[in-house]
Amino acid sequence: MSDRTQNQGWSARSWGRIALRILLLALAALALYFFLPQLLELAQEAPELERVKWRWFFLMFVLMGGAFAAQWELTRIAVPGISWFVSSTSHLSSNAMTKIMPGGQIMAGAVYFQMLSVSGVPMAQAAVALAAVSFLSTMVLMSLPGVAVVIAALTAPIPDGLLPVAIAGTILFLVMFGAAFVLVRFDRPLSMVAWLIEHSVDWAARRFKKDWSVTEGDVVNRRNEVVSALGRRWWKALGLAVANWLLDYLTLVVALLAVGADPRPSLVLLAFAAAAVLGMIPITPGGLGFVEAGLSGLLAISGIPYESALLATLAYRLFQFWLPIPAGFIAYLLFRRRYGKVPEIPAEPA
Repeated sequence: MSDRTQNQGWSARSWGRIALRILLLALAALALYFFLPQLLELAQEAPELERVKWRWFFLMFVLMGGAFAAQWELTRIAVPGISWFVSSTSHLSSNAMTKIMPGGQIMAGAVYFQMLSVSGVPMAQAAVALAAVSFLSTMVLMSLPGVAVVIAALTAPIPDGLLPVAIAGTILFLVMFGAAFVLVRFDRPLSMVAWLIEHSVDWAARRFKKDWSVTEGDVVNRRNEVVSALGRRWWKALGLAVANWLLDYLTLVVALLAVGADPRPSLVLLAFAAAAVLGMIPITPGGLGFVEAGLSGLLAISGIPYESALLATLAYRLFQFWLPIPAGFIAYLLFRRRYGKVPEIPAEPA
């Protein structure tokens, strides 16, 4: 291939990436403009946080820290041998990236895999193992509405405004469970997923100029290894996935108690699960705007006074969204100090 053809191909790819970024930025700007009144209303409640006693903030910090620690240990189960340092710094760094740029999940995933690879984890193992962890964590999230329905049935009826959330969440859980069963039990559907992983890794290899490659056989073999590993430690992995979401949920409950609200646990759980799903929408960084508007609105539907719902949402997002951003920046600097500048280190150990 001539230099001219290569330059033309590179130019086309570059313009494609630029166009995609412009589109994501435009969508994010449009979404933030739409949610601007809710965000401004939330910001106006910020001075009211001064009346919240410091011990509530300390408790929220401990609970959210525990949620993050559970995620780090879950990663260590799926990728045996990595240290707490690598698990925590790579997760904090990638988590912060999802919160500072539209569509940051894609770039964050690439950085996550790259940091693990730099530390010595084979790319194929990292891709499949972390996909399994993500799938397990998402399944637990999707099960929360069903749990809330059972609790509500034993305690209090679900308001009409939250009933669609409960029904949709229960259906999503059944779909996720069925998908997990199919991928674990059958190779053909997994091969389709492997095709997507292979091409995604190829794109990342070109993007970061690394010698990365993942084949269908790698994915199937790693799936078997992960299933075998989690088979021996299945209950621990499941318990950590539950603990991650439970501690996150309890942070929201404490935020409600801190502002003087009287939350009903089952209805708050429904609102929490719906807000977590909204946070996965890749239009704005970390679901900014979607989560604030959705969570405060659903809490109000569940019976929390609207002003208290706004203030509790603000306190919760302080620990769930804003503080992890500087924490991720510090984590990346610590990782870089130990391993060097990430993009300049070979992807695979010699």
